[in-house]
Amino acid sequence: MVVDSRDPDLSVLELHGVPGGAEAFELAAKFCYGTNFEITTANVAHLRCVAEYLEMSDDYQEGNLIARAETYMNEIVVQSLEKSLEVLCSCGSLHSIAEEVGILDRCIDAVAINASKEQLVSGLARLECDNESGKLKMHCQDWWVEDLSFLKIDLYQRVIAAMRRTGVRSDSITQSLMHYAQNSLKGIERQQQDWEPGIVVGDKQRAIIEALVDLLATENITSVPHSFLFGMLRMAIDVNASIGCRLELERRIGFQLELATLDDLLIPSFQPSDSVFDVDTVHRILVNFVRRVEEEDSDESSHCGYESLSVKSPSHSSVLKVGRLMDGYLAEIAPDPHLNLSKFMAMIELLPEFARVIDDGLYRAVDIYLKAHPSLTESECKKLCKLIDCQKLSQEAANHAAQNDRLPVQMVVSVLYFEQLRLKSAIAGNSGDGCFSQRIISSSGVPSAAVSPRDNYASLRRENRELKLEISRMRVRLSELEKEQAFMKHGMKDNRSQEHGRAFFTSLSRGIGRIALFSPSQRKQQKSNKKSQVSDAKTRRRQRQSVS
Repeated sequence: MVVDSRDPDLSVLELHGVPGGAEAFELAAKFCYGTNFEITTANVAHLRCVAEYLEMSDDYQEGNLIARAETYMNEIVVQSLEKSLEVLCSCGSLHSIAEEVGILDRCIDAVAINASKEQLVSGLARLECDNESGKLKMHCQDWWVEDLSFLKIDLYQRVIAAMRRTGVRSDSITQSLMHYAQNSLKGIERQQQDWEPGIVVGDKQRAIIEALVDLLATENITSVPHSFLFGMLRMAIDVNASIGCRLELERRIGFQLELATLDDLLIPSFQPSDSVFDVDTVHRILVNFVRRVEEEDSDESSHCGYESLSVKSPSHSSVLKVGRLMDGYLAEIAPDPHLNLSKFMAMIELLPEFARVIDDGLYRAVDIYLKAHPSLTESECKKLCKLIDCQKLSQEAANHAAQNDRLPVQMVVSVLYFEQLRLKSAIAGNSGDGCFSQRIISSSGVPSAAVSPRDNYASLRRENRELKLEISRMRVRLSELEKEQAFMKHGMKDNRSQEHGRAFFTSLSRGIGRIALFSPSQRKQQKSNKKSQVSDAKTRRRQRQSVS
């Protein structure tokens, strides 16, 4: 460059875009003038890149700086997972030229390969640690999970992709994703308050969230903790992440919605004119859950449907849990005066009928909504109350509804009608077998409030078993009756001695006593016949004595 310059009095030479800046150039100058210095993981990437920039190859001198840096990379760096990560972290300002000379690819592949080797070697040690206390189990986690969180998001994505190719365990990758999110996204706060429009959040956090969600999309959907997904969704909403990013999180949450809690669903809304809670997001999550249930239900055989109360369906217990969860959610959002009726009804209508064994929770949410929205018209109240099945109300809820002035007259009449049917069933049950008189079942088959809603299906199955047991007992009684009848016919045909006849009648009376099928009037008639027979026998005995 000095030779090519046409300035004879050149005293200053400017070098633009030197990789690593003045420090890297100083190390290269020291190398040229024979000053000793140590090549380390902190400066090897800068030395390799500045040597490339200064064309310090073996074409000018054997063992030049490029060769020295390459030797250190191949013999020291790529052989160690820890050193490869350190070199990657030092490449922040060298991204483009480090990519050209292959430093990034070699270090990324080295991290992935060494991580896979470490997991294979430490497999036995991990099993031993699992048998110890929880504290030891924490020490057995992959140490590189924490070190990966210091990488920039673009390099981190490439490292995770390489780890998947080399066979690193999925649970370790999931753990690394969670740790990276916690380190890189902590401290995200909204720049303005009171939910004012135009809130500006850094693009860096948005890019990190979208990249992590993109990495989560390839992981097993059940391997990611539910609380982490909800946390990511809240942050994605805060930083106004892309629609695809939020939809992916909603899809994963909806797939295992039965694991959610009420606090998870209470996502605040940041729209100034909207309701307090983000109902639209929860609605989309619920849509994903219902879609999953429909897909699982389509795979089941027709005789294992929900109408038969089959508990073998993999989604049946999940639907019941989500039904209770959504009833609680509806009751929480119902007092919001800005909550639109159409959104509230859409949340109710989305779940299928079999998701609620009883409608007490739904009735409570509707009653809260009616109380918080007194301006609803009569037709709107009717539409809302039609979503409640009066036959599924417990005794306590029905009594409350019968005296509720906020309900339409039609619903009150329906409640009273089904209560009358329930009362008739109770009276009929009291006149029947004692084992069934304690439970009152309405015409829809829904148990009364004496049974907990959580145990309705279990109680119905228990009642079916009791019914089958009673039928088997009746069969045994009928069989005994048939045997006694056959024995009686046989005895009447033979007409043997008086002792045999007395034994025959004795066994017959025992069988009749066990079966107990005669009415009280028949029993009285039998007793009177026996008394007349005894009196006749005494009279004949006295006549014989007088004759003798």
